Amino acid sequence: MRYAKLSVVNSSCTVLRLSLAALVFASGCSSKPIDPTGNWSPNRLYSEAKDESRSGAYDKAIPLFEKLEGRAAGTPLAQQAQLEKAYAQYKGGDQAQATATLDRFVKLHPASPALDYAFYLKGLVNFNDNLGLFGNLIRQDLSERDQRAAKESFESFRELVTRFPDSRYAADARLRMGYTVNSLAESEVHVARYYYSRGAYVAAINRAQTAITEYRDVPALEEATYIVYKSYDALGMNQLRDDTKRIIEKTYPNSDFLTKGFRKANKPWYQVW
Repeated sequence: MRYAKLSVVNSSCTVLRLSLAALVFASGCSSKPIDPTGNWSPNRLYSEAKDESRSGAYDKAIPLFEKLEGRAAGTPLAQQAQLEKAYAQYKGGDQAQATATLDRFVKLHPASPALDYAFYLKGLVNFNDNLGLFGNLIRQDLSERDQRAAKESFESFRELVTRFPDSRYAADARLRMGYTVNSLAESEVHVARYYYSRGAYVAAINRAQTAITEYRDVPALEEATYIVYKSYDALGMNQLRDDTKRIIEKTYPNSDFLTKGFRKANKPWYQVW
């Protein structure tokens, strides 16, 4: 009888523990937040996400586009959601996430009819044409900052115009490529100008010639050639100085550098779009 009573007590404890566990589980389930979009159709999700994005509420639009990606998986609407999410990340200032989203899109949808737009948007994400009001005031431009993003932007635009030369985005991409190339060349010229101002004439020549060698048909090369000319003059290398001057006169017959010097280089340059 003693063992039977003990068995009954153990059974009661087990039932009590199971009941408590069930209560805890039920309590946990009841506290789980309810997704207000749970019953929304994919079209409504897209509409709501677009409204948030248009109003500038990118932090609200992004999670809605992410939900749409999952619910409309395997459809053109899911692809559209992914691109819209990348745009919202870009406009919201999250350059790294926007780039990652677009890289994923290109990898998953290599035959998408929107692939040209993906390359174009990726170029825009990494493209920065100026520093705004304060950038203009201190005469600072794209060339004086980190060039990694500029190079990534250029590569995205080049991929677009190479693979989709007739794309509606190709013309603008070509303009931005021209600006970016001049920016990269100007970066070398900026350093060369600095070396020249410090009297490091050999270093100035080497950096200016890097721009001349690596880039073609961009405005920055005029000053690069002038820096080479002035550096040879400062080093007393008269033959090379005179040869370089003839190159300037032939290549840039209306150059202001030979008459105004570096004063011309202090003028900011602007995009054409």
